[in-house]
Amino acid sequence: MSAEDLENYETDMELALYREYRDVVGLFAYVVETERRFYLANQVDLQVRSAAGEVYFELSLADAWVWDVYRSARFVKSVRVVTFRDVNVEELAKAELDLGESGPFPR
Repeated sequence: MSAEDLENYETDMELALYREYRDVVGLFAYVVETERRFYLANQVDLQVRSAAGEVYFELSLADAWVWDVYRSARFVKSVRVVTFRDVNVEELAKAELDLGESGPFPR
């Protein structure tokens, strides 16, 4: 396999992963970023812990999807992450379906 073939393969894998993300993002309530991974999840519990003067984060996710091109199964039931680095948790905005009186299906 040439370097070009490998690069094309990696590009195709990243594109397939992005398409999967685009297809599943609407199923989740939260986006979670750690220094090593990017997750989508429906339940997030973030606890700040301290031991021996060091602060760390313990993160528990339920019903999650993992952004990782090398994983064959990206949907996971639960995830536990312990890290000394930053954790970013964002709640996704849900597009509201408002059929209202003017829509095709009045109430």
